[in-house]
Amino acid sequence: MRPAEHGTRERYLDAALSVLLDRGVPGLTVRGVAEAAGASTISVYARFGGRAGLLDALYERTFDSLRELLEGLPPSSPDGVADLLHLALEYRRFARESPTRYALMFERPVPNFDPDPALRSAVLRTTFTLFIARVQRVSPPESDARAAAYQLWTAMHGLVGAELTMSSRTTLPDWFIPPTDEANEAMYRRGVTAMMTGLGLHNR
Repeated sequence: MRPAEHGTRERYLDAALSVLLDRGVPGLTVRGVAEAAGASTISVYARFGGRAGLLDALYERTFDSLRELLEGLPPSSPDGVADLLHLALEYRRFARESPTRYALMFERPVPNFDPDPALRSAVLRTTFTLFIARVQRVSPPESDARAAAYQLWTAMHGLVGAELTMSSRTTLPDWFIPPTDEANEAMYRRGVTAMMTGLGLHNR
């Protein structure tokens, strides 16, 4: 891809992400993205082949955002457990910053949209390799760091997913957690820490 074409593609994807964040999934149409990019619908079709191709490209872009966040974390310190907890907290922040983006990555907010399997494998592999590497540093010798990373991620995903769901609905006075960011973060920390402890993750 030539630099000019890459720049144009990035402009459309920036516009698509902006539409997703501002208008949600219902606004994520070829026309909506074209308008946000200041272009014609024909130009969007020419580059992405239609809404499915545009969604695939946007799906890839959302995972790129998560990968860039993980790559931008501070270098590994002697306290690998603290590093891993920091990663988990940044993951929560990423999800909370844009629940719609997060839903596109891990849920099915767009009816009938099933990302290309090869694309899914590629983005998951490149993104979660960084996460697995952090888990590997604190895994017991001869343990399966990949399995431990999956179990830890499901705990992180479940905790933040429940938080996002509850925050999008009417507050319940008798829910497990007070409806504050501080209370939710404290519960998330405890849950993640408990899973790390249960998996035997510790500094060597």
